Amino acid sequence: MLKKVLITASVVSFIEWFNKENVEFLKNTLGCDVHIACNFDYMEDTDVARTQAYLQKLKEMGVRLHNIHFARSPFDKGNIAAYKTLKKIIDDEKFDLIHCHTPTVSILTRLAARAARKRGTVVMYTCHGFHFHNAAPKKNWLLYYPIEKYMSRHCDYIVTINKEDFKRAKTFHAKNVRYIPGVGVDINRIKRVSIDKAAYKHNIGLPENSIMILSVGEMIERKNHEVIIKALGKLQRDDLYYVICGKGPLKEYLEQLAEQLGIGSKVVFLGFRNDIPELCHAADISAFPSRIEGLGLAGIEAMAAGVPLVSSNVHGILDYVIDGQTGYACAPDDVNGFAQAIDRLASDKSLRDGMREACLKAVEPFEITNALNVMWDIYREIL
Repeated sequence: MLKKVLITASVVSFIEWFNKENVEFLKNTLGCDVHIACNFDYMEDTDVARTQAYLQKLKEMGVRLHNIHFARSPFDKGNIAAYKTLKKIIDDEKFDLIHCHTPTVSILTRLAARAARKRGTVVMYTCHGFHFHNAAPKKNWLLYYPIEKYMSRHCDYIVTINKEDFKRAKTFHAKNVRYIPGVGVDINRIKRVSIDKAAYKHNIGLPENSIMILSVGEMIERKNHEVIIKALGKLQRDDLYYVICGKGPLKEYLEQLAEQLGIGSKVVFLGFRNDIPELCHAADISAFPSRIEGLGLAGIEAMAAGVPLVSSNVHGILDYVIDGQTGYACAPDDVNGFAQAIDRLASDKSLRDGMREACLKAVEPFEITNALNVMWDIYREIL
Protein backbone atom coordinates (compact mmCIF):
# COMPACT_ATOMS: atom_id res chain seq x y z
CA MET A 1 0.00 0.00 0.00
CA LEU A 2 1.30 3.45 -0.92
CA LYS A 3 2.49 5.68 1.88
CA LYS A 4 0.48 8.92 1.98
CA VAL A 5 2.18 12.25 2.58
CA LEU A 6 0.69 15.72 3.04
CA ILE A 7 2.80 18.87 2.61
CA THR A 8 1.30 22.14 3.85
CA ALA A 9 2.45 25.74 3.38
CA SER A 10 0.92 29.18 2.98
CA VAL A 11 1.25 29.75 -0.77
CA VAL A 12 2.22 27.84 -3.90
CA SER A 13 5.44 29.81 -4.46
CA PHE A 14 6.79 28.37 -1.22
CA ILE A 15 6.31 24.85 -2.57
CA GLU A 16 7.85 25.74 -5.93
CA TRP A 17 10.89 27.50 -4.49
CA PHE A 18 11.67 25.42 -1.42
CA ASN A 19 10.03 22.00 -1.79
CA LYS A 20 10.07 21.13 -5.48
CA GLU A 21 12.83 18.54 -5.15
CA ASN A 22 11.27 17.07 -2.00
CA VAL A 23 7.92 16.58 -3.74
CA GLU A 24 9.65 14.81 -6.63
CA PHE A 25 11.66 12.62 -4.24
CA LEU A 26 8.58 11.57 -2.28
CA LYS A 27 6.60 10.88 -5.43
CA ASN A 28 9.16 9.41 -7.81
CA THR A 29 11.80 7.83 -5.56
CA LEU A 30 9.79 6.69 -2.53
CA GLY A 31 6.60 6.11 -4.55
CA CYS A 32 4.35 7.97 -2.12
CA ASP A 33 0.85 9.30 -2.70
CA VAL A 34 1.68 13.00 -2.28
CA HIS A 35 -0.85 15.70 -1.39
CA ILE A 36 -0.17 19.46 -1.12
CA ALA A 37 -2.40 21.91 0.76
CA CYS A 38 -1.79 25.63 0.28
CA ASN A 39 -3.20 28.71 -1.43
CA PHE A 40 -2.79 27.92 -5.12
CA ASP A 41 -4.42 31.18 -6.22
CA TYR A 42 -1.99 33.63 -4.58
CA MET A 43 0.77 34.47 -7.06
CA GLU A 44 1.64 38.05 -6.14
CA ASP A 45 5.17 36.99 -5.20
CA THR A 46 6.05 34.91 -8.24
CA ASP A 47 6.14 34.72 -12.02
CA VAL A 48 2.57 33.70 -12.83
CA ALA A 49 3.29 31.84 -16.10
CA ARG A 50 6.13 29.86 -14.57
CA THR A 51 4.15 28.91 -11.48
CA GLN A 52 1.13 27.89 -13.54
CA ALA A 53 3.41 25.64 -15.57
CA TYR A 54 4.68 24.14 -12.32
CA LEU A 55 1.11 23.46 -11.16
CA GLN A 56 0.41 21.68 -14.43
CA LYS A 57 3.52 19.55 -13.89
CA LEU A 58 2.34 18.60 -10.39
CA LYS A 59 -1.01 17.49 -11.79
CA GLU A 60 0.70 15.43 -14.49
CA MET A 61 2.85 13.79 -11.78
CA GLY A 62 -0.31 12.74 -9.98
CA VAL A 63 0.19 15.00 -6.96
CA ARG A 64 -3.15 15.83 -5.34
CA LEU A 65 -3.70 19.56 -4.78
CA HIS A 66 -5.93 21.01 -2.04
CA ASN A 67 -6.52 24.74 -2.52
CA ILE A 68 -6.93 26.33 0.94
CA HIS A 69 -6.80 30.11 1.34
CA PHE A 70 -4.67 30.31 4.47
CA ALA A 71 -4.12 33.80 5.92
CA ARG A 72 -0.56 34.63 6.93
CA SER A 73 -1.61 36.20 10.24
CA PRO A 74 -2.51 33.61 12.90
CA PHE A 75 -5.21 36.00 14.15
CA ASP A 76 -7.06 36.33 10.83
CA LYS A 77 -10.65 35.01 11.08
CA GLY A 78 -10.28 33.42 7.66
CA ASN A 79 -8.08 30.78 9.25
CA ILE A 80 -11.09 29.30 11.05
CA ALA A 81 -12.53 28.09 7.74
CA ALA A 82 -9.06 27.08 6.55
CA TYR A 83 -8.55 25.01 9.72
CA LYS A 84 -11.87 23.19 9.28
CA THR A 85 -11.10 22.37 5.65
CA LEU A 86 -7.61 21.15 6.52
CA LYS A 87 -8.81 19.01 9.43
CA LYS A 88 -11.38 17.27 7.23
CA ILE A 89 -8.69 16.46 4.65
CA ILE A 90 -6.39 15.08 7.37
CA ASP A 91 -9.17 13.02 8.98
CA ASP A 92 -10.44 11.65 5.66
CA GLU A 93 -7.10 10.83 4.01
CA LYS A 94 -5.27 9.23 6.96
CA PHE A 95 -1.74 10.27 6.07
CA ASP A 96 1.41 8.46 7.16
CA LEU A 97 3.38 11.72 7.26
CA ILE A 98 2.32 15.35 7.44
CA HIS A 99 5.12 17.83 6.74
CA CYS A 100 4.21 21.46 7.50
CA HIS A 101 5.96 24.72 6.63
CA THR A 102 5.48 28.47 7.28
CA PRO A 103 4.54 29.70 10.77
CA THR A 104 0.76 30.16 10.71
CA VAL A 105 0.05 27.15 8.52
CA SER A 106 2.27 24.99 10.71
CA ILE A 107 0.26 25.98 13.78
CA LEU A 108 -3.03 25.18 12.03
CA THR A 109 -1.66 21.91 10.68
CA ARG A 110 -0.37 20.66 14.01
CA LEU A 111 -3.67 21.50 15.70
CA ALA A 112 -5.66 19.85 12.92
CA ALA A 113 -3.50 16.72 13.11
CA ARG A 114 -3.82 16.04 16.85
CA ALA A 115 -6.27 13.16 16.39
CA ALA A 116 -4.28 11.84 13.41
CA ARG A 117 -1.11 11.63 15.53
CA LYS A 118 -2.96 9.44 18.01
CA ARG A 119 -3.73 7.11 15.10
CA GLY A 120 -0.06 6.93 14.12
CA THR A 121 0.48 9.82 11.70
CA VAL A 122 3.95 11.36 11.99
CA VAL A 123 3.92 15.17 12.01
CA MET A 124 7.04 17.07 11.01
CA TYR A 125 7.53 20.84 11.14
CA THR A 126 10.30 22.55 9.20
CA CYS A 127 11.01 25.92 10.78
CA HIS A 128 12.37 28.37 8.21
CA GLY A 129 13.38 30.83 10.93
CA PHE A 130 11.92 31.44 14.37
CA HIS A 131 10.67 35.00 14.88
CA PHE A 132 12.65 35.12 18.14
CA HIS A 133 16.42 35.19 17.71
CA ASN A 134 19.60 36.92 18.81
CA ALA A 135 18.60 40.30 17.33
CA ALA A 136 14.80 40.07 17.65
CA PRO A 137 12.84 42.67 19.63
CA LYS A 138 11.49 41.71 23.05
CA LYS A 139 7.89 41.66 21.77
CA ASN A 140 8.79 38.80 19.42
CA TRP A 141 10.04 36.75 22.34
CA LEU A 142 6.96 37.52 24.42
CA LEU A 143 4.56 36.53 21.64
CA TYR A 144 6.18 33.88 19.45
CA TYR A 145 8.46 31.97 21.83
CA PRO A 146 5.66 30.62 24.09
CA ILE A 147 3.56 29.69 21.04
CA GLU A 148 6.37 27.78 19.32
CA LYS A 149 7.43 26.03 22.50
CA TYR A 150 3.86 24.93 23.27
CA MET A 151 3.17 23.83 19.68
CA SER A 152 6.28 21.66 19.72
CA ARG A 153 4.21 19.22 21.83
CA HIS A 154 2.10 18.57 18.75
CA CYS A 155 4.75 17.30 16.36
CA ASP A 156 7.19 14.41 16.24
CA TYR A 157 10.00 16.14 14.35
CA ILE A 158 11.24 19.72 14.18
CA VAL A 159 13.66 20.46 11.35
CA THR A 160 15.62 23.72 11.48
CA ILE A 161 17.70 25.36 8.77
CA ASN A 162 20.09 27.36 10.93
CA LYS A 163 22.20 26.50 13.94
CA GLU A 164 20.78 29.03 16.39
CA ASP A 165 17.25 27.70 15.86
CA PHE A 166 18.53 24.12 16.13
CA LYS A 167 20.02 24.74 19.58
CA ARG A 168 16.84 26.43 20.76
CA ALA A 169 14.49 23.79 19.33
CA LYS A 170 16.39 21.10 21.24
CA THR A 171 15.03 22.67 24.45
CA PHE A 172 11.43 22.22 23.19
CA HIS A 173 9.13 19.21 23.51
CA ALA A 174 9.48 17.43 20.15
CA LYS A 175 11.31 14.11 20.45
CA ASN A 176 13.30 14.55 17.23
CA VAL A 177 15.08 17.80 16.36
CA ARG A 178 17.22 17.88 13.22
CA TYR A 179 19.38 20.43 11.43
CA ILE A 180 19.65 20.66 7.66
CA PRO A 181 21.95 23.14 5.87
CA GLY A 182 19.12 25.19 4.38
CA VAL A 183 16.82 24.13 1.59
CA GLY A 184 19.65 24.08 -0.91
CA VAL A 185 21.24 26.37 -3.46
CA ASP A 186 22.73 25.13 -6.74
CA ILE A 187 26.03 26.76 -5.89
CA ASN A 188 28.05 25.03 -8.60
CA ARG A 189 25.62 26.25 -11.28
CA ILE A 190 25.96 29.82 -10.03
CA LYS A 191 29.76 29.55 -9.99
CA ARG A 192 29.77 28.43 -13.64
CA VAL A 193 27.80 31.46 -14.91
CA SER A 194 29.82 33.71 -17.20
CA ILE A 195 28.64 37.16 -18.34
CA ASP A 196 29.97 40.42 -19.71
CA LYS A 197 29.55 42.41 -16.51
CA ALA A 198 29.61 45.87 -18.08
CA ALA A 199 27.15 44.83 -20.81
CA TYR A 200 24.79 43.28 -18.25
CA LYS A 201 24.76 46.48 -16.23
CA HIS A 202 24.07 48.48 -19.39
CA ASN A 203 21.16 46.16 -20.28
CA ILE A 204 19.39 46.89 -16.99
CA GLY A 205 19.90 50.64 -17.31
CA LEU A 206 23.05 51.19 -15.24
CA PRO A 207 26.24 52.95 -16.35
CA GLU A 208 28.86 50.34 -17.21
CA ASN A 209 31.32 51.73 -14.64
CA SER A 210 28.76 52.00 -11.84
CA ILE A 211 28.95 50.18 -8.50
CA MET A 212 25.91 47.88 -8.44
CA ILE A 213 24.35 46.84 -5.14
CA LEU A 214 21.89 43.95 -5.52
CA SER A 215 19.02 42.81 -3.28
CA VAL A 216 16.78 39.88 -4.16
CA GLY A 217 13.57 39.44 -2.17
CA GLU A 218 9.96 40.42 -1.69
CA MET A 219 9.35 44.09 -0.96
CA ILE A 220 7.92 43.47 2.49
CA GLU A 221 8.82 44.81 5.93
CA ARG A 222 10.79 41.70 6.91
CA LYS A 223 13.24 42.12 4.01
CA ASN A 224 14.06 45.68 5.19
CA HIS A 225 15.14 47.21 1.84
CA GLU A 226 14.55 50.66 3.28
CA VAL A 227 17.69 50.59 5.43
CA ILE A 228 19.84 50.31 2.29
CA ILE A 229 17.96 53.17 0.61
CA LYS A 230 18.49 55.30 3.73
CA ALA A 231 22.17 54.38 3.77
CA LEU A 232 22.54 55.44 0.13
CA GLY A 233 20.67 58.64 0.97
CA LYS A 234 23.39 59.41 3.51
CA LEU A 235 26.21 58.60 1.11
CA GLN A 236 24.90 60.50 -1.94
CA ARG A 237 27.51 58.85 -4.19
CA ASP A 238 27.00 59.27 -7.92
CA ASP A 239 28.48 55.85 -8.74
CA LEU A 240 26.21 53.76 -6.46
CA TYR A 241 23.08 52.11 -7.84
CA TYR A 242 20.74 49.89 -5.83
CA VAL A 243 18.99 47.16 -7.83
CA ILE A 244 16.02 45.40 -6.21
CA CYS A 245 14.62 42.17 -7.70
CA GLY A 246 11.21 41.06 -6.49
CA LYS A 247 7.60 42.07 -6.09
CA GLY A 248 5.67 43.21 -3.06
CA PRO A 249 3.35 45.72 -1.40
CA LEU A 250 6.10 48.14 -0.30
CA LYS A 251 7.30 49.05 -3.78
CA GLU A 252 5.50 52.42 -3.86
CA TYR A 253 6.77 53.30 -0.37
CA LEU A 254 10.36 52.45 -1.33
CA GLU A 255 10.09 54.49 -4.53
CA GLN A 256 8.82 57.50 -2.55
CA LEU A 257 11.54 57.09 0.07
CA ALA A 258 14.24 57.08 -2.62
CA GLU A 259 12.77 60.21 -4.19
CA GLN A 260 12.57 62.00 -0.83
CA LEU A 261 16.24 61.24 -0.18
CA GLY A 262 17.27 62.52 -3.61
CA ILE A 263 18.33 59.14 -5.00
CA GLY A 264 15.25 58.19 -7.01
CA SER A 265 17.32 57.64 -10.16
CA LYS A 266 19.79 55.46 -8.24
CA VAL A 267 17.28 52.81 -7.10
CA VAL A 268 16.19 50.41 -9.84
CA PHE A 269 13.19 48.10 -9.42
CA LEU A 270 13.49 45.13 -11.76
CA GLY A 271 10.48 43.15 -10.54
CA PHE A 272 10.47 39.37 -10.63
CA ARG A 273 13.48 37.99 -12.54
CA ASN A 274 14.52 34.60 -13.87
CA ASP A 275 18.20 35.58 -14.30
CA ILE A 276 19.25 35.88 -10.66
CA PRO A 277 22.60 34.03 -11.10
CA GLU A 278 23.56 36.40 -13.91
CA LEU A 279 22.51 39.45 -11.88
CA CYS A 280 24.59 38.19 -8.96
CA HIS A 281 27.65 38.09 -11.23
CA ALA A 282 26.86 41.58 -12.50
CA ALA A 283 26.71 42.96 -8.95
CA ASP A 284 29.68 44.44 -7.08
CA ILE A 285 28.03 44.27 -3.64
CA SER A 286 25.04 42.31 -2.40
CA ALA A 287 22.71 43.70 0.28
CA PHE A 288 20.75 41.41 2.56
CA PRO A 289 19.41 43.47 5.49
CA SER A 290 16.51 41.22 6.62
CA ARG A 291 15.02 41.65 10.07
CA ILE A 292 14.27 37.92 10.27
CA GLU A 293 15.85 35.24 8.09
CA GLY A 294 15.83 31.49 8.60
CA LEU A 295 18.89 31.23 6.40
CA GLY A 296 18.49 33.35 3.28
CA LEU A 297 18.95 31.86 -0.17
CA ALA A 298 19.55 35.25 -1.76
CA GLY A 299 22.58 35.90 0.41
CA ILE A 300 24.04 32.48 -0.36
CA GLU A 301 23.39 32.92 -4.10
CA ALA A 302 25.27 36.23 -4.15
CA MET A 303 28.21 34.83 -2.22
CA ALA A 304 28.27 31.80 -4.57
CA ALA A 305 29.02 34.36 -7.31
CA GLY A 306 31.90 35.66 -5.18
CA VAL A 307 30.10 38.90 -4.29
CA PRO A 308 30.67 40.33 -0.78
CA LEU A 309 27.60 40.87 1.35
CA VAL A 310 26.43 43.74 3.51
CA SER A 311 23.87 42.05 5.72
CA SER A 312 21.97 42.22 8.95
CA ASN A 313 23.42 40.28 11.86
CA VAL A 314 20.38 38.05 12.49
CA HIS A 315 20.45 34.35 13.19
CA GLY A 316 20.29 32.44 9.89
CA ILE A 317 22.49 34.86 7.99
CA LEU A 318 25.26 34.43 10.57
CA ASP A 319 25.60 30.77 9.54
CA TYR A 320 27.57 31.88 6.47
CA VAL A 321 28.46 35.57 6.86
CA ILE A 322 31.85 36.23 8.44
CA ASP A 323 32.07 39.90 9.38
CA GLY A 324 35.14 41.49 7.81
CA GLN A 325 35.91 38.46 5.62
CA THR A 326 32.85 37.87 3.42
CA GLY A 327 31.49 41.41 3.82
CA TYR A 328 30.05 43.22 6.79
CA ALA A 329 27.15 42.50 9.18
CA CYS A 330 25.17 45.27 10.86
CA ALA A 331 22.18 45.55 13.17
CA PRO A 332 19.02 45.65 11.00
CA ASP A 333 18.27 49.33 11.79
CA ASP A 334 21.86 50.60 11.75
CA VAL A 335 21.70 53.00 8.79
CA ASN A 336 25.14 54.45 9.58
CA GLY A 337 26.67 50.98 9.84
CA PHE A 338 25.29 49.95 6.46
CA ALA A 339 26.41 53.24 4.93
CA GLN A 340 29.96 52.77 6.22
CA ALA A 341 30.08 49.14 5.03
CA ILE A 342 28.80 50.03 1.56
CA ASP A 343 31.16 52.98 1.28
CA ARG A 344 34.14 50.87 2.30
CA LEU A 345 33.40 48.14 -0.25
CA ALA A 346 32.43 50.56 -3.01
CA SER A 347 35.65 52.54 -2.57
CA ASP A 348 38.02 49.58 -2.69
CA LYS A 349 37.82 47.10 -5.58
CA SER A 350 40.80 45.17 -4.24
CA LEU A 351 38.93 44.68 -0.95
CA ARG A 352 35.92 43.28 -2.82
CA ASP A 353 38.10 41.03 -4.95
CA GLY A 354 39.97 39.85 -1.87
CA MET A 355 36.73 38.66 -0.26
CA ARG A 356 35.79 36.48 -3.24
CA GLU A 357 37.47 33.25 -2.09
CA ALA A 358 36.17 33.63 1.47
CA CYS A 359 32.64 34.01 0.08
CA LEU A 360 32.93 30.90 -2.07
CA LYS A 361 34.31 28.81 0.79
CA ALA A 362 31.70 30.01 3.31
CA VAL A 363 28.75 28.82 1.20
CA GLU A 364 30.10 25.37 0.27
CA PRO A 365 28.09 23.55 3.01
CA PHE A 366 24.83 24.90 1.54
CA GLU A 367 25.19 23.23 -1.86
CA ILE A 368 21.78 21.83 -2.77
CA THR A 369 22.84 18.18 -2.78
CA ASN A 370 24.01 18.45 0.85
CA ALA A 371 20.71 19.90 2.05
CA LEU A 372 18.53 17.54 0.03
CA ASN A 373 20.38 14.38 1.09
CA VAL A 374 19.92 15.21 4.78
CA MET A 375 16.21 15.91 4.26
CA TRP A 376 15.73 12.75 2.20
CA ASP A 377 17.40 10.64 4.88
CA ILE A 378 14.78 11.94 7.33
CA TYR A 379 12.00 11.00 4.90
CA ARG A 380 13.46 7.49 4.54
CA GLU A 381 13.68 7.19 8.33
CA ILE A 382 9.98 8.01 8.73
CA LEU A 383 8.56 6.25 5.69
